[in-house]
Amino acid sequence: MGTKKVKINSRRIFSEEFKKARIKEYESGKFTVHELSRLFGVHTTVLYRWIYKYSMYNKKSIKVVEMSESGIKKLKELEQRLKELEQIVGQKQLKIDYLEKMIELAKEEFNIDIKKNSDTLQSGGFSKTSTK
Repeated sequence: MGTKKVKINSRRIFSEEFKKARIKEYESGKFTVHELSRLFGVHTTVLYRWIYKYSMYNKKSIKVVEMSESGIKKLKELEQRLKELEQIVGQKQLKIDYLEKMIELAKEEFNIDIKKNSDTLQSGGFSKTSTK
């Protein structure tokens, strides 16, 4: 007579707070569904069920599509590049504002209209209307 081993399946029950916390992590972009699945040992189908139940954005009629790792990396790189370009544009705008103020002050102090005179300068440095 041999003994037969019986495997007992244990079913874990997660609290509603735990589920909502995982979905919040997913929605914030901190983790993907697959990362949450690996971290907490929960099947992806269960996580998707939680998403449809607790998510503020994803509902049953909406299909959830996640980007691949390379897509997420590229998106972050593009966001960083956008920040850099916005900073450059801001600096250029400050320079433009500064130069416009200098032109305005030159007009007030020296009665020189640089904008008007810049269009009429000849190669010799004299304006067309000036006389010797």
